[in-house]
Parts: sequence; C-alpha cells; structure tokens
Amino acid sequence: MSSKTRMTVGIIAVAALAAGVAGCGGSSTSSTASGNPSNAANSTKLPTVKLMVGGIDKQIYLPYQLAQGLGYYKKYGVNVELSTESNGGVGAEDAVASGQVDMAGAWYEHAIEFQAKGKDVVDIVQLSGAPGEREMCATSSSVTSPAQWKGKSLGVTDLGSGTDDLTRYLAARNHLTTKDINRVGVGAGSTFAAALQHHKIECGMTSQPTVTAVQKQHIGYSAFDLATTAGVQKWLGGAWPAAGVLAQASWVNSHKDSVQRFVDAIVATMHYINTHSAADIADHMPASFVSNGVVSKADYITALTQDKGQFLPDGLMPASGPQTVFNTLKFVGKVTGNVDLAKTYTNTFAQQANKLEGYGQ
Repeated sequence: MSSKTRMTVGIIAVAALAAGVAGCGGSSTSSTASGNPSNAANSTKLPTVKLMVGGIDKQIYLPYQLAQGLGYYKKYGVNVELSTESNGGVGAEDAVASGQVDMAGAWYEHAIEFQAKGKDVVDIVQLSGAPGEREMCATSSSVTSPAQWKGKSLGVTDLGSGTDDLTRYLAARNHLTTKDINRVGVGAGSTFAAALQHHKIECGMTSQPTVTAVQKQHIGYSAFDLATTAGVQKWLGGAWPAAGVLAQASWVNSHKDSVQRFVDAIVATMHYINTHSAADIADHMPASFVSNGVVSKADYITALTQDKGQFLPDGLMPASGPQTVFNTLKFVGKVTGNVDLAKTYTNTFAQQANKLEGYGQ
C-alpha cells in the first residue's frame, strides 16, 4: 500500500530488479531538450530521475516496472533509476521528502500529511483510484462486513500504516471504535498468511499477490474489496486515490521537462493497462514478479484480471478523491486542521501527457 505499508512479500529478486534498471545511470538533472518523444529518443544524453517505490513487486505499483518493460521511459526521453524500499528501511515517501530520491512511488495520502506539516510535497501523476486492498478472512470465519469486526483481531501491515488507517476508518463507518477491535501488525506475504492460518488474526487487509496466495492455499477468502471502483464506493463512500508519484514541489518546478517526460511515459503505460489484458501485462514484467514462491504466472494473471480496475486510464486525480482521503486522515488523527488540497496534487503534467497520446483533446 503506501510506502508506509511495508508489504514487501519477500520475493523481490535483486537480480531481477537490477535487470529492470540496467542501463539507467547518471545523476538527476533537468534538461532543455524538446519534450517530443522522437527528438528525445535521438538525444545522446537523457535526463535521469531516481524513483523509489514502496514495494516494487506489488501489483498496486506495477506501472513503474511495466513502463520499463515496455521501453516507454526511453521512448519518451528519460532514464529512470528504480529502487524499492525494504522492511525496516526508510520509506519511499520519507526518502523523497528528505531529498534522497527525486520521486516516490507511494500513496497520495502522504502528500496531504506532508502539506499538513508544512512540507511542500506534491502528487504529480495518479495511478489508482482505489487502495488495491482486500480484507481477507480465515476460512472458518463468516465475516462479510466491517460491522462484524467487533471483538476480533485484525491484521494490518503495521500499526500506523495505510492499511491500519483504512481499518480504523472502516470500523468507525460501521460504528466501532478502536476499543472494539484488536489491530495486529502482520506484514504481508508469508507472514500475513501464517498469521491468518494460525489464528493470530481472524481477518486482515492486504494486496496482491498475497491475496491470491491466501486464496490458493485455502487459508482465507476475500470478505470485501477496496481494490475496485465499485468496492471503494461501497465501503469508503467514493474514489480513494492511492498509488501515485510524489515529489518535492521545488524539485518539480526546477525539473519540469524531466517530470513531463516521466509522466508522458507513465500515462502511456496507464493507457496500455486499460487497453490490454492481464496476460499481456504480465509478459512485460520481470519473471520473478509474476512467478515465484508465492504465486505462479497463471495466479498473477488471475489476480491482475480481478483487480486491474483499480488503475486509472489517464493518470488524472479523481475529482472527489482528495477530500475522501483527507476525511480518512483527519478521522484517524494523522491530520489536524485544514489542508489546501489543491496544493497536494497537480494534473498539469498528466493533462499534457494525455494530449500527447491523443486523449482529452
């Protein structure tokens, strides 16, 4: 989930990641070259941006690696150095706020949190309109709604994470307080599955590929989803933009050409996701992401087919999304007072990218 969700499944192969970013070098720099892809492709020195992702093998963050696999970064004239946060390490959103990287593949909610703290971090392109999470409950459970959570132990990635925020918010929407539930940090992947299997938790919130792994092993079932537009409308009351790209506003303003090239590549990728099958997408992902100790390639495709609807086709922020996310953060106490939500994101680069692709004319 968010970079705070530290749901790395433990299946990221270093070699695969290295292969994914091979050939990306240099330091972050602005460029005065034309943003035209054909001109950019002929450039002998492309601008480079450093992007840390909050779990690069997670399906909720797949556009970053997919863009690499499709060759879109090079096509649109930018080198992208991809990295992933690790358990116990600095979060992607904190890395961008401190200047360790140029961009963070994290959740939009962090832009609101940073703005509330006086840090000008902005979401420059939005990947999803839903968290991409599902509440998985043990096979022996009969839970189908948060209203049935009272007295139960619920798994979250870790306390204070995005899954924890959503769990608390869902409980409140169903008239339950934190005293009515027991939240337990269980991570993702094998640790999540073990917690569910050994009854440390009765239900827990997680994303793909953990969802499919739990279902395949018959450990649990999807009680309700926050992975589709219909799901978040039902359970959260509207679009809940999650995965996006964050950057310091000052860096964006001084690297507009590089940012535009990057967003061009990402928006082209979002259109590809919208118009191609999960199998087509999987064919352009690193082998270790789609077939490993957790899932087979067939499982990965099934999971992506199920939850592909979380991805936005155009990279634009859903109109009502920022307010819905703000309401969640304010309720759980992560934000006090008011925040100028217009400063937390920009659609300018995505709008230009859509025009380049022939959309939104």
